[in-house]
Amino acid sequence: MAPASPDETSANTPRRLLVLAICCMSLLIVSLDNTALNVALPSLQRELHAPVSGLQWTLDAYTLVIASLLMLSGSTADRVGRRRVFQTGLVLFTGGSLLCALAPGLGWLVAFRAVQAVGGSMLNPVAMSIITNTFVEPRERARAIGVWGGVVGISMAAGPLLGGVLVASVGWRSIFWLNIPIGLAALVLTALFVPESRAPRPRRLDPGGQLLVMAALGSLTFAIIEGGSAGWGSPLILACFGASACAAAALPLYERRRAEPLVEFRFFRSLPFSGATLTAVTSFAALAGFLFLSTLYLQNDRGLSAFEAGLHLLPMAAMTAVFAPLSGHLVAVRGARLPLLLAGVFMTASGLLFAVFDAERTDLLLFTAYVLFGIGFGLVNAPITNAAVSGMPRSRSGMAASIASTSRQIGSALGVAVIGAAVAAGSHGTAWWIFTGCGVAVLLLALLTTGPRALATAERVAVCLPEAADPADRIDPTGGTGRTDGTGGTGRTDGTEGRGRTERTRHAEPADRTGPCPGPGPSAPRPPAPPRGDGRPQAG
Repeated sequence: MAPASPDETSANTPRRLLVLAICCMSLLIVSLDNTALNVALPSLQRELHAPVSGLQWTLDAYTLVIASLLMLSGSTADRVGRRRVFQTGLVLFTGGSLLCALAPGLGWLVAFRAVQAVGGSMLNPVAMSIITNTFVEPRERARAIGVWGGVVGISMAAGPLLGGVLVASVGWRSIFWLNIPIGLAALVLTALFVPESRAPRPRRLDPGGQLLVMAALGSLTFAIIEGGSAGWGSPLILACFGASACAAAALPLYERRRAEPLVEFRFFRSLPFSGATLTAVTSFAALAGFLFLSTLYLQNDRGLSAFEAGLHLLPMAAMTAVFAPLSGHLVAVRGARLPLLLAGVFMTASGLLFAVFDAERTDLLLFTAYVLFGIGFGLVNAPITNAAVSGMPRSRSGMAASIASTSRQIGSALGVAVIGAAVAAGSHGTAWWIFTGCGVAVLLLALLTTGPRALATAERVAVCLPEAADPADRIDPTGGTGRTDGTGGTGRTDGTEGRGRTERTRHAEPADRTGPCPGPGPSAPRPPAPPRGDGRPQAG
């Protein structure tokens, strides 16, 4: 059976739902693998005689590669075909899982986790592109993305418990064996039912920017993880910090000269966008550090089994699953500010319980702290993406969202690296205060980057992009398309948001990448919108 064309799939509801299910399968194996593996760390540590830094690399080898390749994978899929790249990702992730299950030692496991990550970088962002290409009607697309987000909540809830059951009954390698039948099934179903699609005008690849991103992230993470054992003042560690700083400084200079950069640094003049990326880093650093620290504490310090540790983490995961969809509703009604403020409060309160009551942690206190963190993390994810794309032209919203997604992975890598370094130094109390600081950062960023004045900076950035001629093409603070005044109007009545705009953006002259983008000063003059010839109503 040959897969249907994109147009045939879009008109066929059962086939669309099957495509959604296939995409959700890829998300499930990636999310389950990461959440379940945290519970397996103490068992893995004993069997492979791994130091704390070895456990850090087991997690960070994956997140670093993911963070480095997410945007490249999306661009490649737009160019060579989304289904083809998605299938390649399934092959690499499933094959990497097999290699991880057979790994004879720690070094091999870390290397095979990197192979897994190369495949993982091709799954989630490309699957989201497949979903948006399959569900073209805005309301159906929103529901499909809601289902997609629900799978994240399910994996968060099931991962620690499933990991505990597998580790206690079979061993830590079974976490990787579990991925293989799911990955193979998804691979076969993709070949049968997922249509091939490409972007009408794919973005050019940016290998130079990609190498600079990898150098900056890799050098920084290596220095943080290995600094305790090699010595923070050793030539190797200082050289790594220096290399990271040089690569990070060179990246914006290099990207400004490209017509189609990997990272659009003009976005960072928008306070909501900058706040969203920093919130993604701090909140996911808190999550990764929290899971890393909690599993070691529960099993090594309190003497619990992997299964019992999974049970202790279940309240946190359950609250995340419950509050994630509620957060999406809050964003739709009130915008990103309220859920981000609440997220910062709950995450900070959870961290304070761990940091202040270090020697008095009863089961009730643990339960309360886990519930608070689950609520906070459940609230934070939806408004990150919303704040990142607020006021952006629709044609740039994909890049804005992908930068936010990359920031999540950077946060995860840094959370394990920094908090793991504190654990390796024997400073568990310091680790919990770092975790608390992440919650405070989320709260402060929400206060500073989501108000009316902050949203005005997004408007000023948007008008300097050539695609932003028509305000109806911008994404408003409640997630719709249209004006950026918070009214939520879409400016569309036919359910084909963004169609018919390809030619206008395709032939737009590239903006001057060397000149300044409008910042806090007066807005740049807005270019006149060309007359429409598609028969659709103008946004009033």
